Amino acid sequence: MSAAIGNRRFSEELLGMVGRRVSVTTGDGRQYEGDLLGIDDRLNLAMGSVIGAHEGSLKVVLNGAFVKEILLLEKPFDLKALNDRLGRAFPGMTRLREDIGAIIVMDTIKVTEKGVVEGGDRLSATRVKQIYDEFARETAASKK
Repeated sequence: MSAAIGNRRFSEELLGMVGRRVSVTTGDGRQYEGDLLGIDDRLNLAMGSVIGAHEGSLKVVLNGAFVKEILLLEKPFDLKALNDRLGRAFPGMTRLREDIGAIIVMDTIKVTEKGVVEGGDRLSATRVKQIYDEFARETAASKK
């Protein structure tokens, strides 16, 4: 694997953590738990709803030079499993686009972890939404 591919995959993983609950440990042992709002290639990050910051803080921005560890505290949405399920209903008509965090069905319907976000005005989009809703319910039930 080339370094460029490895760097791209690393960046994709980091971006996949945005919007999720994380725990961050700094080099001096401080811990912060909160929602990751943004992160860059130097591991500078912004967090909201933070536990471990000064009382009354709404957001925290950490310098990446001091970040020792970032832990994802929630299971990410499984687009691959959803794509497999959609592929059974629409054989050969789904494409998983991990680079944009979406599944494209029949070249017109775009599905993300939020649901059907484009192409939702056709009968086939209604079926895609039903499959997504069922998958989301099952996933939520398994987290409990």
